[in-house]
Amino acid sequence: MTSDSALVPGTLRGAVWLLRGEAIALALLAAYLIYADLTATASDLVNALFVTAFTVGGAVALWLLGGALGRRRAGARAPAIVLQLMLLPVGYYMIQGGLAWLGIPLMALGVLVIGLMVCAPTTRALGVG
Repeated sequence: MTSDSALVPGTLRGAVWLLRGEAIALALLAAYLIYADLTATASDLVNALFVTAFTVGGAVALWLLGGALGRRRAGARAPAIVLQLMLLPVGYYMIQGGLAWLGIPLMALGVLVIGLMVCAPTTRALGVG
């Protein structure tokens, strides 16, 4: 008898781990933003709260999508790919703004996770196609 995790291909497992890692990174950023919101002296509170809420929402979405893909829910693949595609313009504008050291790895991460989610073993495991 084999365990269920043995049937999950490494590509899908890798995508899930990377999505969960991105969720943790965004959660840490959200924690910093919450601290900054609470300790800031002069700022636009509405915009600050919006950015913080957007970051928290992104972390939650990535965590849930990673979990759904780990349970082989094919419907989670498309939203996860969309979130990864969003890393491309973010990385591009980081490069344009002088943060190439962060923008290039961010773009590479997005392309890597998309590649893991659309490769043949992951597609078969999700029952797509």
